[in-house]
Amino acid sequence: MAKVIKRRWVGEHESGLPRRHRQSCEYEVYIPDALGERTFALDGPVAADVTEAETAITRLNLQARALSNSEALARLLLRSESVASSKIEGLEVGARRLLRAEAARDLGEAAGDVTASEVLGNIDAMAYAISSVTEGDPITLDLLLETHRRLLAGSRLEEHGGHLRDRQNWIGGSSFNPCSAVFVPPPPEMVQEYLVDLCEFCNTDSLPAVAHAAIAHAQFETIHPFIDGNGRTGRALIHMVLRRRGLAPRVLPPVSLILATWATDYIAALTATRYLGSPTSLAAHEGLNRWVGLFAAATKRAVADATAFEERITDLEAAWRTKLGRVRKNSATDLLLAALPATPVLTVQGAASLIGRSVQAANEAVARLKESGVLRQVTIGKRNRAFEALQLIRAFTDLERQLASPTGDTRVAPPARRVPRRGEPK
Repeated sequence: MAKVIKRRWVGEHESGLPRRHRQSCEYEVYIPDALGERTFALDGPVAADVTEAETAITRLNLQARALSNSEALARLLLRSESVASSKIEGLEVGARRLLRAEAARDLGEAAGDVTASEVLGNIDAMAYAISSVTEGDPITLDLLLETHRRLLAGSRLEEHGGHLRDRQNWIGGSSFNPCSAVFVPPPPEMVQEYLVDLCEFCNTDSLPAVAHAAIAHAQFETIHPFIDGNGRTGRALIHMVLRRRGLAPRVLPPVSLILATWATDYIAALTATRYLGSPTSLAAHEGLNRWVGLFAAATKRAVADATAFEERITDLEAAWRTKLGRVRKNSATDLLLAALPATPVLTVQGAASLIGRSVQAANEAVARLKESGVLRQVTIGKRNRAFEALQLIRAFTDLERQLASPTGDTRVAPPARRVPRRGEPK
């Protein structure tokens, strides 16, 4: 039976904080039902939305070419998630800035762009989590802890990385006490038990995969098991479940970016899952269906945006090939054109490694693409020569802006969260 329990917060009167932050109070802690104790029933319209969402993901994974070959796209989307969840308001790291920082890192350059380097660390952690799970693999507590450890590595809260919280946390209100909090998750002594139950739920197969991922994410955010980094770890969990269920083996739709765009509805739907009383009550049933329905809608929207981007990249490559004229099949130029969406900023050595050809062949291909305007030369780090496909970077920027628009069209509805500006990408 889900319930709230009252706890007493004792203020630190000698702390030097303003009086309102030093107050003592009673506050309510939410105690959810374990997932293993529940059964789940989807209403007809919600079940239909879930089926449509899964069909859309399946179609994307079967038909996508540029996206499935583009680790850079996945990393850019993960970067957007990292920025969206950052507490540093106004943080802007556009596609070009991030790609150049990543290229510099690959060249062994010292980190000159601290913000971009921090975001790259978050991306590495998210990529680790996703790549650690394939179809049928278990999602374990150790995996969640290692993902969290990597997310906080190098940050001011690094010491808390990979460790469950040992104190009460809360959402909203004051940073110094839970007296005016919007939501207070379970106390620290219950966290591990809830996470073990969550992992056991993640490793079942009784629900449709999209509903499965939605419920797992909602329970994780309700447990809020870490001092910091809960949002990013909870988003990684969505991808883990979809990968484990075999629904998205090649392309993961950026569903969490749509949820971030629909922030008000997202928070309201998550809150609706936190019922009181019996898990078979009407409130529990309606709250679950409201949340799963929103998650399925966000998934369908994410797939639609990803598909539109796939079509844009395909058209862009076709235009390049028309401009170049005859391109011999399996030549270095042919291979590099197909590989560019994966690495819009590269060096000649990187291009050679990417296409599996000699440095000389890669250099000739790069020179031909530069001459035709597909690539342009830039400087990475202090003196390293590199090349960037500016049209691709602009396409990434436009996709990011599209994902941030509530309607998917920035001409009708401007981005609902901070994204790079249109035009010349940063």
